[in-house]
Amino acid sequence: MGYRGKVEFAHERKIRESNTRLYRLAHWPIWIWVFFLAPGPLTFSLFAHGFSRVNFAWLLAVLIGTGIAGLRAQLPGVEPRPYILRFDEDKPNPLYRKVCYTFAWNAVLNFALLNLTGLVVASVTGVWEMKQLYQYGYLPIFVVILALGAAGKLPRVGPSTKNEGTERRYFYGSVWAVTTAQTLLLVLWKALPHELAQSRTGSMIKLAVCAGVLLIMGTAATRGALPRTRPIVPGELMVD
Repeated sequence: MGYRGKVEFAHERKIRESNTRLYRLAHWPIWIWVFFLAPGPLTFSLFAHGFSRVNFAWLLAVLIGTGIAGLRAQLPGVEPRPYILRFDEDKPNPLYRKVCYTFAWNAVLNFALLNLTGLVVASVTGVWEMKQLYQYGYLPIFVVILALGAAGKLPRVGPSTKNEGTERRYFYGSVWAVTTAQTLLLVLWKALPHELAQSRTGSMIKLAVCAGVLLIMGTAATRGALPRTRPIVPGELMVD
């Protein structure tokens, strides 16, 4: 089925010639979070056991690294001037965008896949295997995503920005769906009584909520009903 939702026309969008300091500063925490999540087992340890010295050391390294990259305008959204002015332009995709969005896809996909798998296993067997999944499953998925990014096979990571008007909606749609589902899972994890949360019934509840939210948000994104999920097309002027 073709896309039947609303679209935006590139020629109707106001061109932003520069990014304000507040706009640039607001984008920095996004990339701090993306790269802080990169070592998945360490992130799992953070949520399971709390903030450790290793977590603090990694956070400090990420702050320094992303801070230097931001000052050098090597982070998407932190540039003094937007790199993409027209969403239908055929421009080379800079290396920093490819790297950042590859790691962003890892943050979106890897944790969602592992958590969803863990919920399925717990619902079927009644046994939680999350530690084992992150210990043995995170790295292979991480390597696959990095390989896809290096080959330019992920949205927003290709050699050209020509399809940015369409590819951005895949990225933001995924972010909306996964972030909402993961947030609700965290709420359920904290809100459900401990015995229920660790039982098969509790696992099935969390699985149903997670899968349901992914489906609902994914459908809304597909129809362009969420911010930044409408395709941006060149558009034409009809002259008689």
